[in-house]
Amino acid sequence: MSEQKNLSRLTGTSLADGLKQTLEKEIASGALEPGKRLDEKEIGARFGVSRTPVREAFRLLAADGLVDLNGRQGVMVRALSMNTLLEMFQVMAELEGLCARLAARRISPDQLAALRQIQQQMADRGPSISPEAFYEMNLSFHEGIYAFARNAFLAEETRALRNRVGVYRRRVTFHPGRVNKTLEEHGAILEAIARNDADAAHDAMRKHLTLLGDDLVDFIAGFTK
Repeated sequence: MSEQKNLSRLTGTSLADGLKQTLEKEIASGALEPGKRLDEKEIGARFGVSRTPVREAFRLLAADGLVDLNGRQGVMVRALSMNTLLEMFQVMAELEGLCARLAARRISPDQLAALRQIQQQMADRGPSISPEAFYEMNLSFHEGIYAFARNAFLAEETRALRNRVGVYRRRVTFHPGRVNKTLEEHGAILEAIARNDADAAHDAMRKHLTLLGDDLVDFIAGFTK
């Protein structure tokens, strides 16, 4: 209901953009799963909008690589191959590594304190934290680093790629024992940023996001479900 109210305040291009952003979040979260067919009439009814902004939202999603426009077969949430995903994760690690590098050079004391607060909140919740809460707090930590890098274009490109791989990344995030490992890896990133050590921050972030060893095995196992 709140989404309908928010969209109802928008018109024209902004309405299509608002709808696109909402659907983008649902794709990234897995609410709209890879391979799912999106019906423009159904989505229009759900959000209380005409088919025109729905079609435009689909076009925008397709431009970002999130859906496929298949003519009479309809619009499908794009499903990615294993090889494509591994390539995208590799690029993601480099983009986020650059964000961490720049944040280490540019972060303010208040911004560093904000990152520490997120890290402490995750630690306080511990292994008992729900998968959804953990994912959202993890997202806040990374979003903070994007912002504190102070490069809007880099943040936009990193976020766009993250949204494309988000639903698959969650399959690794939710594995048992991942909370403690994430806290440890975030701690290494955070301390490198606090020391203004750009190289160490880049390396720690890259290591955090690179699928190797058990993480890669877990990801492949989850991908085949």
